[in-house]
Amino acid sequence: MEITKEQIQFPQTGDSYTLIHHKSGLDILVYEMDGFSTTEAMFGTKYGSINTQFKTASDKDYCTVPEGIAHFLEHKLFENEDCDVFTLYAKTGANANAFTTFDKTCYFFDCSDNFEASLEILLSFVQSPYFTPESVAKEQGIIGQEIQMCDDDPGWRVFFNMLDGLYQKHPVKIDVAGTIESIAQITDNLLYRCYRTFYNLHNMVLAVAGNCTVEQVLEVADRKLIPCDDPKLETVFPKETLDIVREETVASAAVGQMLFNIGIKCKPLEGYENLKAEVTASLILKIIASSSSPLYQDMLKDGIINSTFDTEVFNGDGFFVLIFSGESNAPQTVRDRIRDTIQSVQENGLDKAMFAEFQKSTYGELIREFNNVPAVTLSMISTHMAGCGIYDTTKALSEMTLEDCNRFLREEIDVKRMSLSMITPTQ
Repeated sequence: MEITKEQIQFPQTGDSYTLIHHKSGLDILVYEMDGFSTTEAMFGTKYGSINTQFKTASDKDYCTVPEGIAHFLEHKLFENEDCDVFTLYAKTGANANAFTTFDKTCYFFDCSDNFEASLEILLSFVQSPYFTPESVAKEQGIIGQEIQMCDDDPGWRVFFNMLDGLYQKHPVKIDVAGTIESIAQITDNLLYRCYRTFYNLHNMVLAVAGNCTVEQVLEVADRKLIPCDDPKLETVFPKETLDIVREETVASAAVGQMLFNIGIKCKPLEGYENLKAEVTASLILKIIASSSSPLYQDMLKDGIINSTFDTEVFNGDGFFVLIFSGESNAPQTVRDRIRDTIQSVQENGLDKAMFAEFQKSTYGELIREFNNVPAVTLSMISTHMAGCGIYDTTKALSEMTLEDCNRFLREEIDVKRMSLSMITPTQ
């Protein structure tokens, strides 16, 4: 395979980035940002907590692995046979970290000097796994403590209790770190199997943005990337209907004010259609529930919400949820107000002036993000893994019409698929 380069343009601002299909099998995205002094690089694999069932072309059947293994693997990659990776980064002055989400694992650094040396470290350690039974046992204790801490976090619990009320079988309802019981089943051999399957360059992306050039990135990539065959990876999820599990979940914790998450389960989509749905749903949530909306102002005046009230679209492979969250002494009343508002706009349509206002303001927010190095890096890697590009979000937003939003409201949002999760103060 030869290296191919494609320039991706954004005519409205004159911005562009380069998409490189590297001979190793890796896709590389480079966003050269003139005048910036910092650079960020992110090396990610399309492997998150929900990917517990998979097979490759060489496997007869699907393999099922313990929940939490993607997060476990992320922790273990920072240790190699010789030293801790952070010791290497300390010599270049880069700030490094990693994260595992429901559908991806990413390793990244930012720096103002020694970019090439830091990039060498990133590409080297992510391609150099080292696991032993002893190190796995040690990590089980560390991550076990992390899981217990999350279990004691009311904000974390109210979120996952909501997902548990929405999803019957999809692994999105399981904590990213897994459970104490599931991580106890992880072995060094299982880690190596998952690493070989998902940390294949054909399943990975390298995104670099800021004070860098394509030539700099390719010089390091050509030396450090280890070519590999495409294993033809397939992932699968348990069959999930749009029916929810229950309408309410109540738990208690040491909180001063009751916490709530209200989720509405929607049909999951893929690729550009998923991105369009995300942009559409986000705009709808701003119109009906932002701080300038009648719903928000009425609930605030009545004292049933405070400034913590927020909304978000939570979506990925096989899941799509609209979320309302915050603190309240009457979360069931908040739920009823939200339900009534949604039913009203489904019948009467969204406010035309608010649609125009939020479409313009959201477009401006997206354009400003092109001047933010970390935002550009994360957006490049996330959209590419989803089968889109960084400019597709602005494209979807600019082409959106009021009727598109009203149609989504009527056809995709069903208040019967709403689940309320509450954390009440411990008596």
